[in-house]
Amino acid sequence: MSAVAVCKLSEIESGKVRKFTVDGRAIAVVRIDDAVYAIGDRCSHADVSLSDGDVLCDSKELECIKHGSAFSLVTGVPNTLPATQPVPVYEASVVNGEVMISVGDAK
Repeated sequence: MSAVAVCKLSEIESGKVRKFTVDGRAIAVVRIDDAVYAIGDRCSHADVSLSDGDVLCDSKELECIKHGSAFSLVTGVPNTLPATQPVPVYEASVVNGEVMISVGDAK
């Protein structure tokens, strides 16, 4: 699948997360400075929306609001308990100021 534009980079503040649906999949898109990351929006432990959680900019993680599991924005692997299973990670980029997501490349 080719990349889909979900918003302008300027529509996401650095250190914040927004939820989008791409090809029927809920995806949390995180901006840290001028970089963007895209991971599955559901916590693998408690089935809670990760886009409601906190962005940990220094460690490039997204923390689940329910139990505090922090998922790597790069690998999707949880770095803290209680979650033990990763969430999908998608290719994300910025092209001409647009945030582009490709769900066909989940890692």
